[in-house]
Amino acid sequence: MRNEKITPLYERLSRDDELQGESNSISNQKKMLEDYARRNGLPNPTHFTDDGVSGTRFDRPGFLAMMEEVEAGRVEAIVIKDMSRLGRDYLKVGQVMEILRQRGVRLIAINDGVDSLKGDDDFTPFRNIMNEFYARDTSRKIRSVFKSKGMSGKHLTGTVIYGYLWDEKREHWLVDEEAAEVVRRIFSLTMEGYGPYQISKLLSEAKVEIPAVHLARFDEGVNRTKPVKDPYGWGSSTIVNILKKREYLGHTINFKTRKHFKDKKSHYVDESEWTIFENTHEAIIDQETFDNVQRIRANVRRYPDGWGEAHPLTGLMYCADCGGKMYVHRVNNGKRDPQFTCSQYSKIPCGTLCGTQHRIRAEAVLTLITDMLRAIAEYSKNDRAEFIRTVQETQAAQQTADISKKRKRLAAAQKRAGELERLICKIYEDNALGKLPDARYEALDTQYAKEQDALNAEITELEKAVTGYEQSRKSAEKFIALIDKYENFDTLTNTMLNEFVEKILVHERARKGSQDTTQEVEIYFNFVGRYIPPALQPVPLTPEEQEELRKKEERKDRLHQNYLRRKANGKQKEWEERYNAKRKAKMEAAKAAIRAEDMEKGIFTTVSQLPRQEPRKATVSASAAV
Repeated sequence: MRNEKITPLYERLSRDDELQGESNSISNQKKMLEDYARRNGLPNPTHFTDDGVSGTRFDRPGFLAMMEEVEAGRVEAIVIKDMSRLGRDYLKVGQVMEILRQRGVRLIAINDGVDSLKGDDDFTPFRNIMNEFYARDTSRKIRSVFKSKGMSGKHLTGTVIYGYLWDEKREHWLVDEEAAEVVRRIFSLTMEGYGPYQISKLLSEAKVEIPAVHLARFDEGVNRTKPVKDPYGWGSSTIVNILKKREYLGHTINFKTRKHFKDKKSHYVDESEWTIFENTHEAIIDQETFDNVQRIRANVRRYPDGWGEAHPLTGLMYCADCGGKMYVHRVNNGKRDPQFTCSQYSKIPCGTLCGTQHRIRAEAVLTLITDMLRAIAEYSKNDRAEFIRTVQETQAAQQTADISKKRKRLAAAQKRAGELERLICKIYEDNALGKLPDARYEALDTQYAKEQDALNAEITELEKAVTGYEQSRKSAEKFIALIDKYENFDTLTNTMLNEFVEKILVHERARKGSQDTTQEVEIYFNFVGRYIPPALQPVPLTPEEQEELRKKEERKDRLHQNYLRRKANGKQKEWEERYNAKRKAKMEAAKAAIRAEDMEKGIFTTVSQLPRQEPRKATVSASAAV
């Protein structure tokens, strides 16, 4: 009876093997395996080849095709030049050998003297370990070469990012002005308050080529040979990646990824492990713009003002009492009057995380910022030297106070971390001596370990803040340069707002429920923190003004008591019903006008205006029904 089984002759060659000369070439392997199969009368010799594939990988096309034949039971024996051809991962090679044993497939490695028909070779596992060691050693040498090149400040990647092109020698990046202009536009639109999705739509509508298509015109990029479905199909993820790249500052950043010699896949590493070489090529984006964009992106503006657009202040407002973000809301009284409230107050149960709403009108905050910047600009023009002195003094005072608090907290955290270490050792000893039950020990150990982890994270952050204190002392000059950048502050644009304001802290009103009251708002500017020009500094009240304020507060107290009495006897409710009846028609008309305007803009539509469709029945096939 004719033997229908085959004898796979498996050849593999990697780029590392090519360095060893012709002996490992595919043609040499094929000749050797064919001669062996002919001399030993092995049936139906069939070649399975993987050319240029590492032995640490087991998704090799030729290898997989051969194993499919093994699983189908059509293989008599497998012949290889040596065990390293099968693979350089001793665990996976061992698994493959076990599969072959279970399937009754003979394995022959000519140069290593392995033939499973003659029984197990005790030295084979050690040989497989040495084959893996060779791959590991080769990987280590290659990494050493890359490390040396990367530490010299040269680009490790062979591809350029969007906005640059290689020079003739492919050693340095040159600015590609056409693409660089698009990059600058993306950063500028972000400063104006646009999100990645909005920017991608604008670029697509403007028929701007996506980075892959643009780079392919210069025979660059990793996708230059792939067909592109839409050459203008910008995606929000592309915009986000561009906004994160520090290379646009003119820096070379190496070692952002790492490969393992077995899977050959790149894995991103923590930013602390990057190596950054500054000013190695021409910058496209300046440092201040880049930093502002990163701050804006950290406070993503996902909350619209209720009329289809994100409010310019979203992401900048914080509650002064609980530190929570403040979100924008619209009133439902027929007016477009966005207001900010503390997000922590509304979380269920309401009022537990923050006692009050800290409600404030957005227009009031914008007016305050405009007045503040206008006063600062006027002060800087009238008395330049005094302005510089006050800015530097304010920054120094704030930084000194802040760094003093951080240093005290750092010392306390380090002391507590030491105490926890001693406590952990003590409970371990007590448990080992039988003085502390196991259940109690586990509970205490978990509690101490959790506190210790939190303290270690806090200590790391505090140490960074203390270390970076001296590096930020020159930032006052940047704030002064930013003031000089604008001629006037009559109109506050989104870009100006993002350039100047770091954060805004809102306190609760001095008297809730009163339209005539005070509310403290702290504005922190980039580079200098909370700076108040002399013209807006609080002025002590005269005795007459204090008396007038006292009388006004007493009157408010009387009015509030009257309100409470009317509320108790029902008179307040009767008055509100009469008053609300009068203003309801006027309010509904105003709300209808706003709704019509929003529907015309396409912000929303009512269900009744959607096209009516009849319900459709799904068709079920006979096989599915059975």
